[in-house]
Amino acid sequence: MQDPGRPGPDVEHRGPTGRPELAELSDDIRSRLGDVNAAREAGLAACRRTIRSAGSAIRAVHRRQAEDVDRHLAECEHALRGAQDALSPFPAVAYAGFLHDAEKEFSEAVLTKALVAGAPLPSASELGVGLPAWLNGLAEAASELRRHLLDRLRGGDSAVAEDLLAAMEDVYELLAGVDFPDAVTGGLRRTNDALRAVLERSRSDLTTTLLQQRLQAALEANLPAGSPARPPSS
Repeated sequence: MQDPGRPGPDVEHRGPTGRPELAELSDDIRSRLGDVNAAREAGLAACRRTIRSAGSAIRAVHRRQAEDVDRHLAECEHALRGAQDALSPFPAVAYAGFLHDAEKEFSEAVLTKALVAGAPLPSASELGVGLPAWLNGLAEAASELRRHLLDRLRGGDSAVAEDLLAAMEDVYELLAGVDFPDAVTGGLRRTNDALRAVLERSRSDLTTTLLQQRLQAALEANLPAGSPARPPSS
């Protein structure tokens, strides 16, 4: 009885060149996958540059270094457009996640600048990014306002701090109304939950500081003329 795992006597044994069309297909496959891989590597590198420049722009916003902000944002956008151009012919790679992250970081940097300045917010289409990236970038930009708010409080500029808190509240309320699955919004619910925690801490810090300022003002107003504003230390 013939072993079913062995070919019959009339089956031709073919060598590696028995199917020449496979060699042609192999060449085509290697060429196409090589293009995809090259685009992926170029896109990854450009996305890394985008994220670095976005972080530098946000730090410059907090330091109120306007020229540095604009320079870093220009670098950020240039790198992002390079990533988008490299990945646009390959949607499967473009939607792998790293391009979304780069678009989100670019959006966060631009929107942080606008929120701090009280300027109109550019839309996702104006920034040339996906809507989920814009939404998450907006949430993270609002969270970034906490640092600026605390800096202003330390500088005694409570009016600006109140404006920043109001901006954070407006963004949170907007995003809380975007009630769609995370697969559609890029995980916005989680990002907005993080913003809510930042907002609550910031509201508490601002309230405490304002109450202290009012108490200090009341005490100083009721001190007799010529008395020191604060009791001398023992």
